[in-house]
Amino acid sequence: MENIFEIRDLDLYYGTNQALKKISMDIHRNEVTAFIGPSGCGKSTFLRCFNRMNDLIPDCRIEGKMTMNDTDIMSSKLNVVDLRTRVGMVFQKPNPFPMSIYDNVAYGLRCQNIKDKKVLDQIVTQSLKKAALWEEVKDRLNENAYKLSGGQQQRLCIARAISMEPDVILMDEPTSALDPIATSKIEDLIQELKRDYTIIIVTHSMQQAARVSDYTAFFLLGEVIEFNTTKVLFQIPSDKRTEDYITGRFG
Repeated sequence: MENIFEIRDLDLYYGTNQALKKISMDIHRNEVTAFIGPSGCGKSTFLRCFNRMNDLIPDCRIEGKMTMNDTDIMSSKLNVVDLRTRVGMVFQKPNPFPMSIYDNVAYGLRCQNIKDKKVLDQIVTQSLKKAALWEEVKDRLNENAYKLSGGQQQRLCIARAISMEPDVILMDEPTSALDPIATSKIEDLIQELKRDYTIIIVTHSMQQAARVSDYTAFFLLGEVIEFNTTKVLFQIPSDKRTEDYITGRFG
């Protein structure tokens, strides 16, 4: 099994406050890895390390090693814009731009100076199909994205990420604002997408982690308590704290 990310002894500080402690794990290519744990335990903070989003937070300092395809992504010489193109992100709340459905998907491409209408049409169509949205919007591409339902908006945000041809898609609680039917569609989509992408998902739902992921990491107070295949972690956890969390004794 091929690793896309290798993380060793990663510490993260906000000023003097240590938010992540000695995180070490490998993320496998074309697998879904889920991060679970109570609120405030460091899941989303760690997720934002993968595309250097923490760079935007004043006083944030990271120590340790994090590589993507053997490239040091913590290096000051790294092109962060290039990294964020390769590592797309879908946020908790759908955040379409205030423009048409078509322009939402084409936005990043145009930022990269892709102007050819044929090329744009092809990538927009392909991205919407991959995000399982094409059939619902193919006759409405010029409508404002805000007219879509919450679940459709989230799939549009996934299409927008896909359009940049990333290697990895980060998802930060992508269904927490959605109803059960929309959640189910996103979960089905995650299973489809892992054929082409590596997916890392933060979820507040243990049931969701069990349904969609191949590997799961359990976070507590900034530490990874346990990291294993999802099946093993949920059925025979090796740490009592993991067992207590997944059986609902706390969190």
